[in-house]
This record gives sequence, C-alpha cells and structure tokens, in this order.
Amino acid sequence: MSVPQRTAPEPRDASVRSIGRHGYHRIAYRDWGDPDAPVVFCAHGLSRNSHDFDPLARRLAAHRRVVCPDLVGRGRSDWLADPADYHLIQYNLDATVVAARVGAESFDWIGTSLGGLMGIVLAGVPNSPIRRLVVNDIAPEVPVSALHRLARYLGAEPRFPDLASVEAHLRETLAPFGPMTDADWRRMAETSAVATDRGYRMAYDPGIAHNFRRFWLPIHTSLWRFWDRITCPVLILRGARSDFLTPPLLDRMLRRLPHAEVVEFEGVGHTPTLNADAQIRPLLRWLELPDTAGSTAARVSAPGAREDSGGQ
Repeated sequence: MSVPQRTAPEPRDASVRSIGRHGYHRIAYRDWGDPDAPVVFCAHGLSRNSHDFDPLARRLAAHRRVVCPDLVGRGRSDWLADPADYHLIQYNLDATVVAARVGAESFDWIGTSLGGLMGIVLAGVPNSPIRRLVVNDIAPEVPVSALHRLARYLGAEPRFPDLASVEAHLRETLAPFGPMTDADWRRMAETSAVATDRGYRMAYDPGIAHNFRRFWLPIHTSLWRFWDRITCPVLILRGARSDFLTPPLLDRMLRRLPHAEVVEFEGVGHTPTLNADAQIRPLLRWLELPDTAGSTAARVSAPGAREDSGGQ
C-alpha cells in the first residue's frame, strides 16, 4: 500500500543567542517541518552552511522537524571575536542551546564531516540526547594528509566578481563532492557566498582557518574515546573515494563499534552531498521513515558490514 506524500513546508529562518568565552553570539538555523514532530539535527562541514541540507531537509520534513544550524562563523550566524574559540566544545554548546530553543530533549543527528565529529562527541558523553547518529564521511581520527588538502583552500580569502566565479572556485576546491549536477553547483554558489561592495566573498569567517592548525591537527587522534562509548544506533556514510574516511579507518570504526552500520557511495569522495535520491533513500530507510519519492537505492547493510550504492 502506498504512503500518501505530505508536502514539506518551507523552512522557518530563526536564531538564538548562545554564549562563549568572550560574550554572546547569534546562531542562525533553518527549521523545517511540523514543530511537534520528533527532531532531526543536520550539522554541516567545516566551511559549509545549513543550505547544504536543503534537499535532504525537504524530504525529511514530510515526517520530522528538521533543524539545520549555521555553525558559528558560517552562514548567517555571527563571527567570533577570537578565532581560537572555533572548536568542538563551542560548536556543541551552541547546538545544545539551539536544541533547548526548539524544545528538543532528544533528537536524531546527521553530521557531515565536522558535523559528524560534533555528533560523535555528543553521542559519546553520559546522558546523551542523541537517539540515532548518522556520521557522514568522517572518523574519530582524521588523516593529516586530508587536513593539509583542506587547509590549502580554507586559508585563502578570495574575492569574486560574480557568482560564476564563485561556482568555478567551488567546482575546483570541492571537486570530490558528489553527486553534483550543474544546477547543484549553481545553487551551492548562491548559498555559499555573500555579496559585498568589493564583489563576493565566501560565507564563513576567515578566522576559522587561523585556528585550523591549533584545533584540527590535534583532533586527528583524540576522539576515539567518545566513539567507544556510543550506545545509540549508528549509520556511517562514506564516499568510496574519500581521503577523510579511509578504508582502514572505516574498518577500525566497525571493529570498535560493532553495532554500527555503513553505506558506501561509489564515484564520490569527501563528501557525499546527501542531495540526490540514491543517497537520501538509504537515510530514510535507516531512520524508519516512509519513502514516498525516487527510485531504488542502496540497502542499509547489516552491522559490521558494507554495501555499495551508486553515487551518481
């Protein structure tokens, strides 16, 4: 019997004040779906923003309330006065404040890259509010070679004369992302840049790069203790060409957390963009949500095993 499709409403743009070492700052978030439905948080990558989840959130919001924050220093959220404050403790404090604002005492968590690290820490502490955790292409340990690749473009502060130049920049620096159509790249350019009197700039604080070596390089081996303590259901997503979540790291994750499940997407690097049916449907099935659109995609694998899915 088919399940009737419910039309997902447009998101509500909202914000809340959080606190850090040097005072208060504003955290913006996009709030989709029925305010009374169970909550799913979607947390983006290091230099990205909440719009990355628009296609996924629209599908999830037919059945869930979906909260997509702009991490501090990104998107519409405030920048911090001291770049040294851009770290996991601050990000998770902010996420806890947003959860309190929307009244979510427990929630599912979908985290891409940095957002996945946030979820690993939140799920690995006592009395965690996370019901289910989806970790998108990241491990508790990040290869230094991958961090160096990221640092090469993150440290730049380019200005662009137009959105076409922004798109060209994103196509080059984020080439491993996938799947991406021409329309996807155009939309990403529109949501990743801010117009100024000197052209366009990327929609994140360059200070994030200033704190990169101080924070990111040390964490590449420090989060396994949180991973080992996770008791909630876990789904790991991996781009088959990823240099962040390498096969040895994935194997180690599965050995240390045998109840974790995994789906790999062929033809994709770091990171799967979760914007196409072949990547969204495995998530819907794993979250036990009705699937009301799209074509056949990957099945979620049994714990400790892998199953490939087409990335395009």
